[in-house]
Amino acid sequence: MHGSAGPGQLELLAPAKTAAIGREAILHGADAVYIGGPAFGARDKAGNAMGDIAALVEFAHRFRARLYVTLNTILHDAELEAARRLACDCYDAGVDALIVQDMGLLELDLPPIALHASTQCDIRTPEKARFLADAGFSQIVLARELTIREIAQVRAAVPADTVLEHFIHGALCVAYSGQCYISHAHTGRSANRGDCSQACRLPYTLQDAQGRVVAYEKHLLSLKDNNQSDHLRALIDAGVRSFKVEGRYKDAPYVKNITGHYRRLLDEILEERPGLAAASSGKTRLLFTPDPDKTFHRGTTDYFSLGRKADIGAFDTPAFTGTPLGAVSRIGPDWFEIETGQTMANGDGLNYLHKREVRGIRANSVKQIAGAWRVWPNEKIFELPGLRAGVIINRNSDHAWEQALARKSAERRIGICAAFSETADGFSLTLQDEDGIAATAVIILDKQPAQHPAEAEKFLREQLDRFGNTDFELSVLTIAWAQPRFVPSSTLNKLRRDTVEKLEAARAQAYVRPPRKPAVEPPARYPEESLSYLANVYNSAARAFYARHGVQLIESAYEAHGKAGEVSLMITRHCIRYSLSLCPKQAKGVTGVQGEVRAEPMVLVNGSEKLRLEFDCRKCEMHVMGKMKKRILKSFPPSVLAKNGLIS
Repeated sequence: MHGSAGPGQLELLAPAKTAAIGREAILHGADAVYIGGPAFGARDKAGNAMGDIAALVEFAHRFRARLYVTLNTILHDAELEAARRLACDCYDAGVDALIVQDMGLLELDLPPIALHASTQCDIRTPEKARFLADAGFSQIVLARELTIREIAQVRAAVPADTVLEHFIHGALCVAYSGQCYISHAHTGRSANRGDCSQACRLPYTLQDAQGRVVAYEKHLLSLKDNNQSDHLRALIDAGVRSFKVEGRYKDAPYVKNITGHYRRLLDEILEERPGLAAASSGKTRLLFTPDPDKTFHRGTTDYFSLGRKADIGAFDTPAFTGTPLGAVSRIGPDWFEIETGQTMANGDGLNYLHKREVRGIRANSVKQIAGAWRVWPNEKIFELPGLRAGVIINRNSDHAWEQALARKSAERRIGICAAFSETADGFSLTLQDEDGIAATAVIILDKQPAQHPAEAEKFLREQLDRFGNTDFELSVLTIAWAQPRFVPSSTLNKLRRDTVEKLEAARAQAYVRPPRKPAVEPPARYPEESLSYLANVYNSAARAFYARHGVQLIESAYEAHGKAGEVSLMITRHCIRYSLSLCPKQAKGVTGVQGEVRAEPMVLVNGSEKLRLEFDCRKCEMHVMGKMKKRILKSFPPSVLAKNGLIS
């Protein structure tokens, strides 16, 4: 049986920091899970041992769910062989696909494992998507910035068997993925190698060309979090078949909650559209009510799905402020009261905004008094500046709800039809699952008429419906016997256990991993004949790959050589001027737009750091310009510096 999100299947793809979280993702409805291996996984603190990955593979495949391993950093020449061995280890462990960025991997002797093109490949155009499909990628992770219309254009350009994968929830990188070098330029920690320092979450002061302050101490490169809950049907119509949740650094409650949320939404769509099906087996039963607002987010945005919007930035704070709870009504010597219609609990996490900073409060104890909730905080009242009547309090930690998630919060079962039959010398039980796989066990038994015929069938059904500790649940049971028989409960239990064991073995035997998609021959030509450092070519194998596909001029990756001059350290579709209503296009015939700020470069300032902004209005993109720090330059070997004209 094939495990792949085909044209008629919808795949909910969840993140896993650990194998334990991966199991929870599957139980809460994921059709596939992506996880980091021991190395090269683009999240340097989210690696997992191969033994843990192999165990997660076995668990996932029980439900026809798939496991993808991220091998999506750019690689040194010295790392290529280790990466190849890791790919072989993943294949041997049963992994379904590798998510990769470095094209050098395609030049290596890899096992026949499916390859997915990482979002780090910066897949924004139909031409690039088609090239990657022709190069051997069966699944393509689209740039988060694409509109639904642009996604449909990509779908029209790629082969029918190419799966389009799109992020539907979680944190947003402000840059096009793979197109941000600020971290490496300032700290030597490369985002393309899984070690981003997240300069985008820092506060900046924006100055215009004359040094005037346009915005003071705002998180101008920090975006709200992605939430495509309202656009799933439109994304399906545009051709998306894999719906990806961001979050390989997130904890289990986040993964449980968000996976459960989208499982419910997708199941509603599957009910509406009988031509579509889930890409895995079994039904999830949630033991809580999912609520995306209750787990970490920086506010939500649908980003560019319907076109450019001004309100996509989390400019005030990159912290999680939660949901509004109510306003402070009274303050006492060691307590304050909140007017709210919501229920509170001891241990709730609260916060409020004071002078552009989020002030956190932990509710030590709470009590409802005359319609209001009185809060005794862990902090002393006089240590909470700005707390006064009228201040809006948010809750970013709902203690009671989180306690529910800390317990068992979901079950997943595969539906089966059972047939109990009388044989010449005993009885048989056949189980057939929802995927059409069947198994039969028989038992030899001297058949005796039931002393109480009216109770015999009821007893039989009760005994054969005990699948509680397995992956299965009974949908239909048929009984075929000449007359009601007495069958001991121990016999029925053994018959059921034996049949389940055979069905599990048959399911494991029938599972077939997605095959490696062959590249077209002769090799497809890359859409461009030259590549700058933005292509992230970091090794000789990647250089050979692009040369084989017609690229004639190939510059090395930014991380591979010392660049002393100012270059674009970030390319983004987010435009600060647009978000601040300063865009010249907005000013044309629009009232309320501050048109006096012209199109000349602006500067972001954080302490001694200065980043110059350039605006490509034709493409509606912003470039964040900067230089590599001298101490980073000094870390390059003299041969590299000499090659780039930095020393003689």
